Amino acid sequence: MTIRELGHMGLPDRALQTFCWAEQQPQLFPDDRILASTVEILARTRELKMPFDLQKFTSKASRPVIEALARGFIRGGSLYLARKLLLVAKDNNRTLDASIHAKLILELGKNPDKYKLVLTLLDDLGERDDLELSQQDCTSVMKVCVKLERYDTVESLYSWFKESVREPSVVMYTTMIHSRYKEKKYREAFALIWEMEGSNCLFDLPAYHVAIKLFVALKDLPRAVRYFSRLKEAGFAATFDIYRDMIKMYAVSGRLAKCKELCKEIEKAGFKLDKQVESLMLQMIKDVGSVKSCTEF
Repeated sequence: MTIRELGHMGLPDRALQTFCWAEQQPQLFPDDRILASTVEILARTRELKMPFDLQKFTSKASRPVIEALARGFIRGGSLYLARKLLLVAKDNNRTLDASIHAKLILELGKNPDKYKLVLTLLDDLGERDDLELSQQDCTSVMKVCVKLERYDTVESLYSWFKESVREPSVVMYTTMIHSRYKEKKYREAFALIWEMEGSNCLFDLPAYHVAIKLFVALKDLPRAVRYFSRLKEAGFAATFDIYRDMIKMYAVSGRLAKCKELCKEIEKAGFKLDKQVESLMLQMIKDVGSVKSCTEF
């Protein structure tokens, strides 16, 4: 615990000194927990002496210590070393916790230049018979898969999670709805909203947002309005994107008065109308003017 706290305080040198002291105490060492904590902190703060013989390390170190090194590399941004460690471990038939793969996928997924590497890691994860991920790690991988348009993998992970007899969180449901929305499987996405409602899963702001986007795509004005009202009743402040989706929905239905009402709400909320909304409003006003002229004629 002392070594971990020194690491959190940004004092890797003091953490190493504590380890060296503990190493000399027969009642404390050898102990994988002490070694793992030290290795993780040194890797995270990039204080490990390089070059580091990963081949020798993975052949002799215990699984918890190897995993601690991997976590340290990932948290410290040394993603190349983390990936190299996974490859060496695989070559030595050392199986690491699936969460290590998930965390590396999440970090690499933030960089479009690393997408090919992410795909390889996803394939490695898919080959495992002993797959075990926490809900958070599973959802994180699903989000990266949506970015990569690997919708089949998103569906597989969701099915696997539910088959493990666990209830999806609002974040996982939202990710799934977004995935099916992106794949233009609107009806299937709508089924998930019903599933959420049936499980009494409380909606958060992102969930309301993706639901409204879906109803706009389905051209379902009544449900879009209903969920927009529920969003407000729940105490959430609508984002500009949500306002814009609702304006689009009302515009399609020719509801100019409602569009104007929402524009006033947008300004009160401190947002500025973008060119897309302004252009839409001008076109609606023009269309209404044309209709009036024809009627008068």
